[in-house]
Amino acid sequence: MCGIAGFVNFQKNLFDENALNIHIAKNMAERLRHRGPDSWGEWLGEHVAFSHSRLAVIDVEHGKQPMKRICGGYEFVITYNGELYNTAALKAELSQFGYEFSTECDTEVLLYTYIHYGDACVDKLNGIYAFCIWDSMRQRVFACRDRFGVKPFFYTFCDDAFIFASELKALFKYPGVEAEVDKEGLQEIFAIGPARTQGKGIFKGIFELRPGHCMIICRSGTKIKRYWQFKSMPHTDSYEETIEKVRFLLTDAITRQLVSDVPICTFLSGGLDSSIITAVAANTKAQKGEALNTFSFDYSDNEKYFKTSAFQPDSDRPWVDRMSSAFHTNHTHLVCNNNYLADALEDALIAKDLPGMADIDSSLLYFCSQVKKTHTVALSGECSDEIFGGYPWFRSEKPFGSFPWSHDMTIRNSVLRDSVANELNLEEYSLMRYRESVAETPRLESDTPENARRREIFYLNINWFMLNLLERKDRMSMASGLEVRVPFCDHLLAEYVWNIPWEMKNKDNISKNILREAAKTILPTDVLMRKKSPYPKTHHPLYEKAVKNYMTDVLANPNSPILEFVDKNKVLKLCSQNSDYGKPFFGQLMAGPQFLAYLLQVNYWLRDYCVKIL
Repeated sequence: MCGIAGFVNFQKNLFDENALNIHIAKNMAERLRHRGPDSWGEWLGEHVAFSHSRLAVIDVEHGKQPMKRICGGYEFVITYNGELYNTAALKAELSQFGYEFSTECDTEVLLYTYIHYGDACVDKLNGIYAFCIWDSMRQRVFACRDRFGVKPFFYTFCDDAFIFASELKALFKYPGVEAEVDKEGLQEIFAIGPARTQGKGIFKGIFELRPGHCMIICRSGTKIKRYWQFKSMPHTDSYEETIEKVRFLLTDAITRQLVSDVPICTFLSGGLDSSIITAVAANTKAQKGEALNTFSFDYSDNEKYFKTSAFQPDSDRPWVDRMSSAFHTNHTHLVCNNNYLADALEDALIAKDLPGMADIDSSLLYFCSQVKKTHTVALSGECSDEIFGGYPWFRSEKPFGSFPWSHDMTIRNSVLRDSVANELNLEEYSLMRYRESVAETPRLESDTPENARRREIFYLNINWFMLNLLERKDRMSMASGLEVRVPFCDHLLAEYVWNIPWEMKNKDNISKNILREAAKTILPTDVLMRKKSPYPKTHHPLYEKAVKNYMTDVLANPNSPILEFVDKNKVLKLCSQNSDYGKPFFGQLMAGPQFLAYLLQVNYWLRDYCVKIL
């Protein structure tokens, strides 16, 4: 994984200011050095500048970027962030057409795939990626992002230039690109956050290439095209055939993602999803006479303060030990100090460039930094719940007409100044975004009204909740130069599961039943039937106390930028109340203390990025 950046300007000859443009490209890449600490480079053409910071995973010695190849007398240059999981197959296919390779890395394979297939290369790719290719034959830049948006791609325009980067922070290194936020950006922050509408970069004039989309930048302008989306169709496989197909697709996805020339591990919580990945990975390693390294996450004194809830029925530690013992992994229990969680909220904000999931972000930032000390690649279980229907709201009998993970705007509105609340109208904005997403759902005419509604719920979760988790995992891991792969995001698996009827997914009213059935030959029975328990959170009162103290200090400082939006007395009242962890304001675990921490991150964001409100 890497950091990519650059700019395109067909109205200027960039060679006329060669040193300046190389300097700008280098500065952009420098802001992404955490994503690629192993090597870096820049390439300058007449109208295009690319830069790159590389995290070496495959062919460590020869994969430096930007990479250039000459074919048919034309120059093709790529800057690429990602990992292809079908590199070997593509390489064999291209070799039959006469292409010769000088490296073992997927960058060269991807570049030749584009050279040979042009825009249709997107249909050939299996992996996670965001890339730009300068094509001198067609005099254009071709940009693309993977189907689920595992890898980021932001862009903006300034004067005659198109500017892009893996992270928002790098865009601000281009002269003239400013951190400005208008009403819509504020609505995203206060109504939708920590999620974000696809395509929105929050800052005015900054956009995000949506997952499953590609774009062309040429003299006549820019053109964006959707190259992939779910296709709704009847599911014709029997129950038994479905189980076998899910098992094959999942095992295949995990196995393909174990390819690496650097140390690889798995994140293990003892839950169903991470346990399946760990079991397949451990068995694959065992065939080579190797043991798999695994890591679990927890918080100091959590055994003392942990409280069961409908969202978190038990702690992870016993289940982690069970899995590690069963599959003979070399396991490391990572424990985070509770004071760190509050102290690192600002670091997590900077890693993401936007307010995020509070201590859930800051803890992951810490854990990834520890894993990076010995490993460069990790596999994680995100995205299973979104495609198999594992969240509580999939099975709720209560109808909802808004985002189920943030349907109650009460706490959000309760702290705003009255004038701000009236201006932003959080409920109306959230409802608008919700209805837009529902309207996009791929339909199947033969669906019953109930099944049609199920598709809407799945589509919402995949395009909103899952994307938020993927963004969090990318930024927090890449802040330490750690590549995290997500096998449940394999598009072949997801495409198949999309059309499996709810009656199979939830057979006998068992959550994620079809996945559990597929894993019967993989996992011990007790682990197989463990109830869902999400990413762990701290239950220690010290964390809540620290957050409230920080917020009190912010409110006491008249120069705190958040005071333009929140009512000081209302926030102080919230700080004085006992927290009700049973009423999350976002997701399953983000309740009162996390909301205060989110407001802290908003304040850091406004201050650290010198945000100008329009």
